[in-house]
Amino acid sequence: MRPGRAARNILLLLFLNLLGLLSAAVWAGVTESLPLSLPTGQWRPLEEWQSPALQAALARSLQQRRDWTPLLAGRKMAVGLVDLADPQAPRFAQVNGQTMLYAASLPKLVVLLAAFHGLADGRLPQTPYLRQQLTAMIRESSNPAAAEIIRRLGLPYIQSLLFLPRYRFYSPRQGGGLWVGGTFAPGGQHYPDPLQDLTQAATALQVCRFYYLLAYGRLLNPAASRQMLEIMAYPGLKDKFVAVLERTVAADRLFRKNGTYGQTHCDSVLVWGPGRRRYILVGLVEDARGEQILRDLVPLAEQVLRQTAGRR
Repeated sequence: MRPGRAARNILLLLFLNLLGLLSAAVWAGVTESLPLSLPTGQWRPLEEWQSPALQAALARSLQQRRDWTPLLAGRKMAVGLVDLADPQAPRFAQVNGQTMLYAASLPKLVVLLAAFHGLADGRLPQTPYLRQQLTAMIRESSNPAAAEIIRRLGLPYIQSLLFLPRYRFYSPRQGGGLWVGGTFAPGGQHYPDPLQDLTQAATALQVCRFYYLLAYGRLLNPAASRQMLEIMAYPGLKDKFVAVLERTVAADRLFRKNGTYGQTHCDSVLVWGPGRRRYILVGLVEDARGEQILRDLVPLAEQVLRQTAGRR
C-alpha cells in the first residue's frame, strides 16, 4: 500500500531534519577546530603579529618572480599572508599591504558582515531566502543578490560599519581599506571612497584583518562569525586560488571571496587544511595576467610558510 500524502510529507520532513543534523555535525567538526575561542587576554590586533622572518621571505620570493617586479614596484600588485599554524601566535606579512586597489566583487565581504549586523538590529528578518541570497552573493558572486541586500540595508548603513572602532576596515591614515560604494546593479547609487574615488576597493591589509577577525569569532560575535564562515565555505567559482587549492584541500575547509572585472583580479581565502596547513592569503592584481598570477601565488605562499615555520 502506498503511503498517503500526509505520511509522505512526514517522511520528507524527517529526512530533511536528519539531513540538517548531519550537515550541522559536519560543519561543527570544521568550526570547532578554528580559533574562534581564543581567550580575550591573549588577543592582539593583526598588525602586532608582524613577523620579520615571514616578511623577509615573502618579499624575497615575490621579487624573485621577475615578471611580477614591475607590478610590485608600480603598486599594481598587493599580497597579504597570515600564518595560523599556531592560533595562539599568528604570523603576518604583507607587500604593498596598504595600497588600495579597485577590488571588483571582493568587497561583498562587507555586505555579508552588514547583513548580519542588520539581522542583529532588526533591519533584516532571518529567513531562508536571505540565507540563500547571502550564499549566492559569496559563493557565486551574484550581483543581483548583492544588489538586493544593499538596497534593503542602504549604502550609508553598510559604509558606517567600516568606520566602527571595533573594525576600522577603512582608515584614511592607513591608505583606505575595504570600501563598498556601489550597488552592483546598473544605474544604482554610487558613493565612492574619499581617497581615490573608487566604488569597490580593498587593501591586502584590511582583507587580511577581515579574515583574521572572522577566524577568531570577532566579526559581530562568535555565533555570527560561524554562520559567515559557513556561507563562505564551498566556493562556487573554481578560479584563481581555488583552482589550485581544491586539488588538495576539501571544499568545506576553504573560506573564500574573489573578484574579477577587466584587468582587475582579486582573491582571498582562509585555508583550514589538515595539520598545520592553516593560513590566510590575499592577492590583488591589476594586470591582464592576474588570473595566472594569483594561481601561481598559492604555491609561492605555501613554500614561504614552510621555509619559515617556527621562526618569528
